[in-house]
Amino acid sequence: MTIPAMNGKTADDSETVQFQVVMPPHLNGYGNLFGGQLAVWIDTIAGIVARRHCGMKITTAAIDNLRFHEPVVQNEMVVLRGRLTHVGRTSMEVRVDSCVEDSRGNRRQINTAFVILVALDENDRPAPVPPLALLTAEEREDFSRGERRREFRKAQNELYE
Repeated sequence: MTIPAMNGKTADDSETVQFQVVMPPHLNGYGNLFGGQLAVWIDTIAGIVARRHCGMKITTAAIDNLRFHEPVVQNEMVVLRGRLTHVGRTSMEVRVDSCVEDSRGNRRQINTAFVILVALDENDRPAPVPPLALLTAEEREDFSRGERRREFRKAQNELYE
């Protein structure tokens, strides 16, 4: 496993936070947020993070670990935070943490997802992305875990080909 040096762009350079108020069109028949709606918001913020990092057109390749911890109801505010955790040659892994924030600013986590995106050139072919500069021990650990998830994804793809 190769961990990048201090060159490249930092995770802070592309980190993005987005807020969504849960409205009636976002609800399922039980009055809870559609899981698919949350997936749309997660994919959107991950795309913003990846585009900010590479400055190119991007496409989503996969969404891993989409886990719903608890329901969300109408008028609750969902806070999504997207941050790069791993960068390959043409791919980027973005961790998106989703929380519900109450009127006092307290947050409870409702979801964590890892989204893998690929940068595209003008011919819609995979294109190299800037390396991820790792500045803290936490960023180095995130990168190392991202590397392990990448290897796991590769092994899974080989099983199903």
